[in-house]
Amino acid sequence: MKIQFSKYHGTGNDFVIIDNRLLRWKPTVREVADICDRHFGIGADGLMLLSARSGFDFVMTYFNSDGKESTMCGNGGRCITAFAKSLGLIDQKACFWAVDGMHEAEINENQILDTYRLRMKDTRIENIFDDGIFLDTGSPHFVTYVEDAACTDVFGLGRQLRNDARFAPGGANVNFVQVQTEGLFVRSYERGVENETLSCGTGVTASALAHAVKHPANNGFCNIKTLGGMLHVTYLQSGDKFTDIWLEGAATFVFRGEITI
Repeated sequence: MKIQFSKYHGTGNDFVIIDNRLLRWKPTVREVADICDRHFGIGADGLMLLSARSGFDFVMTYFNSDGKESTMCGNGGRCITAFAKSLGLIDQKACFWAVDGMHEAEINENQILDTYRLRMKDTRIENIFDDGIFLDTGSPHFVTYVEDAACTDVFGLGRQLRNDARFAPGGANVNFVQVQTEGLFVRSYERGVENETLSCGTGVTASALAHAVKHPANNGFCNIKTLGGMLHVTYLQSGDKFTDIWLEGAATFVFRGEITI
């Protein structure tokens, strides 16, 4: 079977995206993992299927590069919005369904670089530990502070914390946050990828909200630098509860092609 695909990235977090409205393909774990393999496949942090659903512009189904269907992906949500725009399904706004419910998205066109705003689910801080903060922004995240993110062993420490008993049975993504003058510098270890990614949308969102609990004077806005580029998070805060959360950043088309499954 031959399948048409497109590849996008959101600040370096890359995805294979497939229009599944007519295809109705149900991939196996092995098929997804093979497609995402960077040596023997297309190569990506994850794969997304765009499907149809009454009352919504589209449905987003996300798989991590290990082949398993996963929780919400913020960078993926922006990229699949860009893909839907390329298909003519939407114009400047989208309303789509994902594993954690309904999401809205907006496209801000710019002569230099279009940006995509994604509304994330309302959330609250779940646990504050001595070494960090745990919350769910569509995916479970542990946020911990470091003095120098550039020199942090993200793979080693991330793998250790990802499987910490506090986050059993599913584990957690881990975000290492350095506070800088202009905002936060965040590096993330993602479960399912089982490695560091250049950017993590739900992780950046979690980091901004966790930081707001400690520093409520941020006025509902946070700039976040990742290894793959800049992202921005806005929100409304009431103590440890957050609503009207938006993640904004670029969603970049890389290439399209055809693969035989």
